[in-house]
Amino acid sequence: MRRVDNRGDFLQLLGSNVSIEILNHLDDPSDLVRACSVSRSWHRFVIENGICKQLFLKRFPEIYNEAHIIELNNMIVPTKLSSDNSTEWERLKRDHRVYAFLAQGLSPSIRTDCLSEPISASSTDNYPDESIQNTLEPRDSVEGRASYWSSEGENDPNVPETLTYKLVANLCVVTEIRVQPFEAYFQYGFPIYSSKAVRFRMGYPRPPLEFNNDIKDALLASHKWVDEITWTYTSPEFPMAQENCLQAFKLPKPVLCIGGILQVELLGRVQRQEMDELYYICVSHVQVLGRPLLQPFDIEELDPSGLCALNYNLKTECCKSSTQSRDRGNTSSHARIY
Repeated sequence: MRRVDNRGDFLQLLGSNVSIEILNHLDDPSDLVRACSVSRSWHRFVIENGICKQLFLKRFPEIYNEAHIIELNNMIVPTKLSSDNSTEWERLKRDHRVYAFLAQGLSPSIRTDCLSEPISASSTDNYPDESIQNTLEPRDSVEGRASYWSSEGENDPNVPETLTYKLVANLCVVTEIRVQPFEAYFQYGFPIYSSKAVRFRMGYPRPPLEFNNDIKDALLASHKWVDEITWTYTSPEFPMAQENCLQAFKLPKPVLCIGGILQVELLGRVQRQEMDELYYICVSHVQVLGRPLLQPFDIEELDPSGLCALNYNLKTECCKSSTQSRDRGNTSSHARIY
């Protein structure tokens, strides 16, 4: 009886086209990583044919238009240049690592809780009672008191306002922002203090954002921190209705926010307050929808231009997996993806 030779490499036996088709049916990034560990030839085959990129775009089709940022602009991690003819291979290896990282690290579903904390408002009428912090409160009232942010009053209805927030992750794919104007149910006629339009900006802080609660409170009260942000994306203007509801503003295409800062620009005022004849803008709630980068994955800024490295934080993973690994986690080790 003839024995079957099991030593053949099926990538060679089946050929490139069939092998690529088979590998493209994998839907778990971990399976692709395991495939790369089979042999050097498998590892090279997966990288040369961009299998990780194809899996990533299959899992996150809405990010297709953002792929050029990863590939061409080097906004996530710089390509290692070489003096010989291996530059193209180094680029392919880099893309493989980046797409494998993102495929495993991005949230598999769209989340509605992508805002982490407020950074600053351009003005506040009665701080802290009418602070930007209230816009993250899901309830309309807290302890019998209305929960909302209010700007200072202005004679000119064209004076804009801004609300600036930190996202839950330093890398997030943002798809939609929701804003609810505040209806002053305690004033005659129940006026709604909406803006005429909204616009959104995203970017990264200069220097990296690090502050304790005391510094954060001082920044919220001073309304000055926004000068330290480099903006990399600005949306078109969206008209806002003078209605007391959570209004959805879907971005023309998903935006890859690297740096974790989002700003809501409130453009134009429509409602005067009867008691002082000044125009105000008031907001009850702000929500951001998208796919954040989940722990233990993170990014680290490399220089002021916005370049950053992708990190796998082993300390975070150890702390999550077992309380017994606390001592091991304190080594503060991480793997940087290059």
